[in-house]
Amino acid sequence: MMNLYRTLILLVFFLIPVVALADSATPEYDLHVSIDPAGSKLTGTATLAVQAGQEMLLHTETLTITSATLNSRALPFELKGGMLRIKSPEDGKVSINYEASFKGGPVSRDTNAGIAPNVIGDEGVSLTGTWYPHPFSLCSYRLKANLPAGYQAVSEAEIMTRKEEGGRTEVSFEFPPPVDGINLVASNRYEIVKENFNGIDLYAYFFPEDRALAKNYLEYTKKYIVLYEERIGKYPYKRFSVVENFLPTGYSMPTFTLLGSEVVRLPFIVETSLGHEILHQWLGNLVYIDYEKGNWAEGLTTYMADHFYEERKGKGWEYRKQALLDYELYVNTKNEFALKDFRGRFDNASKAVGYGKAAMVFHMLKDLAGEEAFNAALKDFVRDNRLRKASWDSIKKAFGKVEGKDLDLFFSQWVDSLGLPELSFEDFAVRLNGSKVQVTINYRQRGKVYYMSVPLTVHYPGGEKLKLPLVVDKADGKVTVTLDSMPEKLVIDEDYDIARVLSHRETPPVIAGIIGDEKPVIAVSGDRRELYAGLIDALKERGAVEKESSALKDADLSASTVVFMGEDAALMDRLYGGKAVPQPREGGFSIVVKDNPWNSRKVIGIVRAKSKEEVDAAFRKIFHYGKYSALVFDKGKNIYKMTAESQRGLKVWKKEKTTAIDTAAISTLPVVIDKAAGKRIIYVGEYHDRFAHHAAQLDVIKGLYAKNKKIAIGMEMFQTPFQKVLDDYIAGTIDERTFLKKSEYFTRWRFDYNLYKPIIDFARANKLPLVALNTAREIIDKVSKTGLASLTDEQRKDLPQQMDFTDSDYRERLREIFQHHAGSAERKFDYFYQSQILWDETMAQSIDKFFRNTPAYQADGQMAVIAGGGHISYGTGIPKRVFRRNGFSYCIILNEAEVEKEIADYILFPAAIEAAEAPKLMVVLDEAQKKVTIKGFSENSVAQKAGLKEGDIILSLDNVRVESVDDARIHLLYKKKGDTVRVKVMRKKFFVGEREMEFDAAL
Repeated sequence: MMNLYRTLILLVFFLIPVVALADSATPEYDLHVSIDPAGSKLTGTATLAVQAGQEMLLHTETLTITSATLNSRALPFELKGGMLRIKSPEDGKVSINYEASFKGGPVSRDTNAGIAPNVIGDEGVSLTGTWYPHPFSLCSYRLKANLPAGYQAVSEAEIMTRKEEGGRTEVSFEFPPPVDGINLVASNRYEIVKENFNGIDLYAYFFPEDRALAKNYLEYTKKYIVLYEERIGKYPYKRFSVVENFLPTGYSMPTFTLLGSEVVRLPFIVETSLGHEILHQWLGNLVYIDYEKGNWAEGLTTYMADHFYEERKGKGWEYRKQALLDYELYVNTKNEFALKDFRGRFDNASKAVGYGKAAMVFHMLKDLAGEEAFNAALKDFVRDNRLRKASWDSIKKAFGKVEGKDLDLFFSQWVDSLGLPELSFEDFAVRLNGSKVQVTINYRQRGKVYYMSVPLTVHYPGGEKLKLPLVVDKADGKVTVTLDSMPEKLVIDEDYDIARVLSHRETPPVIAGIIGDEKPVIAVSGDRRELYAGLIDALKERGAVEKESSALKDADLSASTVVFMGEDAALMDRLYGGKAVPQPREGGFSIVVKDNPWNSRKVIGIVRAKSKEEVDAAFRKIFHYGKYSALVFDKGKNIYKMTAESQRGLKVWKKEKTTAIDTAAISTLPVVIDKAAGKRIIYVGEYHDRFAHHAAQLDVIKGLYAKNKKIAIGMEMFQTPFQKVLDDYIAGTIDERTFLKKSEYFTRWRFDYNLYKPIIDFARANKLPLVALNTAREIIDKVSKTGLASLTDEQRKDLPQQMDFTDSDYRERLREIFQHHAGSAERKFDYFYQSQILWDETMAQSIDKFFRNTPAYQADGQMAVIAGGGHISYGTGIPKRVFRRNGFSYCIILNEAEVEKEIADYILFPAAIEAAEAPKLMVVLDEAQKKVTIKGFSENSVAQKAGLKEGDIILSLDNVRVESVDDARIHLLYKKKGDTVRVKVMRKKFFVGEREMEFDAAL
């Protein structure tokens, strides 16, 4: 990180018109200061050359200006708002006398807190802010600092002299190259190690307790100088110093870097931050930043230093993914800005843009140009802009010249515009085309349309890889590539070569999701408030809202990132089905972050602590561990950190392995029934509209009944509010027509009742309990559209208290189904997912409730569960949710499923069976206020042929009154194909009102 005080000044004042200090190319600035560490005081004189009529404007902030002279005569001046204004009546030299007090104070260790304050005191001198009247133009500085005896001092210098005289130390610095400011650091504790390397004087200024580190820092300094001389050009100055500071700084100034004591002691700094700061000697301290047009230097330095070091380890893709993840988590519509507007880092969001996104832009620029051309353009850029202010336009010019390309579109997209492209690819279509393989992929861009080349990595057997460009230039489009042979795997942007919005699968739940959230909710019960007070207050300072755990609504869970202070059992039930979120390791303080299962854009944090002391020792540190999903501290020391796994690449296709079956193991249904009979719950899946599946289900039920008369039948097709109707029908107190009418079967399930009639008839004949498993359709429909949070108290009163949303494999299978049918809007998928989990959990609760409430079945009773295969395959829909509740043994039997590992215990392949279906009038009906109206007809409709028309209101069928769609379908259930049904309707007639009419329809 470069010295930021100049950035801060320019952020506020770069639009102020300022007259140059002199006509010379580089104005000279002489500065004499005397420093009193004991009194935390500084007195100084600044001398500058001026011309007649020239107005000078200098930034003074808290400095006290005591006098100003021109050619040794008093000169009036104006001091207002931290700015000094002087107008010179004649040519000459202006001297400004000033004083200041810099006592310092508490210093934030937050890496995004901005700059360290000016401090003069017993610990030493650190002047990196406004410590002298600061001009708004580049100057050539000569500094003379008078300090107590024994002090060593460092500033920007090509020439430096030091002498002890009269009990004081005088250190002189000359730096002829023009710069936009200088700094001064001094201490009476410095121990200096000096070397000469290739004509460069290298120094290490370290405190005695850290002196042993000096040699290693100088060795690494040599390596970095060699590295960057090869890539950029000769080191620009005669000396370079690594200087330890008592403040938590990480700055780079021309000829030295200033690193805080806490920083230099970290063992990895020599391999990371040191190289970054040395690279700034070229980028920012040789080629200056034109802040008015944007700070390009941090992004380029980050790319060529921090990113490059990871790239050498084979981890460049991880670094780039983390940069995109930081952007995703810290940047939002309220704090987002274009790269051209980046001036300096002040928080996580500005860092994500100015460092992360900018580094990605340079990576894309290198991919566009090629490494050789990129390095050549970089050398040209540094050479052509040496000791001058450069901008993004300067970079565009240098790279455009080397590449011979117009880069206006590239820079317009990535530098001048806000945001990142949001890109999605649909499923891969992989087809053999002769001896070649053709791969076609549809893509979509949301929001602004970018022109870009997205890399497709092709993996072949044996480890061979090929990277191909996919040109994306529309809102919706299709790309096709032809391969020589069948690949094993295809991955889009596997190495994160494109700056883009990450997909949900690529985004792990991490602490940054809490830190970067605009308004997270803190959930804490009153008795825990004092224990977690420090962390709660720190989060509230960052915008969090505190709520009592018991008052937390579903709307809070659905809309927010939530941080639980301690594990709340009731809330864990609602999110994770009662499963405890384990602390990954024993310790005094921990935080675990998981996906918010009710909102894929949010996260859930669970904080635990043994004592207030453990909280206070650790909580401040978690803000520096944003990329982790779990942390454990003990007495303030981190003892565990982990990041959850996430998908690598935007879209992944894998060639499916050929499934093989040992035919010797092929069995028959009676054998399957014998094996399943030992389980308490037997799940039998179906495709709802296939009679053969229901016939196989009945065979299973009969086989189980032959072994155990205490067999119940759970059915997805019926909903829990109608359980009494099922009980009455099995008991024989109502007939079939009444049963179908009162259960609203045809309204709520709609599949031909003949498909299930044999199973229900068997249950009635043998008095086997029929258990309605499903929740009311209205509730499922509402949740799928507007989420669980939209339910009323009345609607939620019978819903499961435990709902587990944590099965990521099930979630992704449901996502694929959703994307095929309803697009891929993430929020809509969240609601769809909530409705599916509610559906499954309700059925699981219904099964468990039957066993708990039916004494005769508690010990050795069984249940055959009839449900769609999607609800039971892999055990992820209903079976594992029932097992979580009661631990009962189970097996899964599927009909005509894909043979996949662990999809089921048994798969049946029943022969197709032709079965009679209830005849249909082949009309589309609408029901309202006990009137059934014809809204349309199926193709070749028997009703239309009979003379019925759209708008007809059906009054009766064979003189049986019709007031609902159920009435019509129940009546037709007892007809056969070829029968005739008399349909009485009310038809509106022009001019003559309504008229009853009758028609005979041949079914």
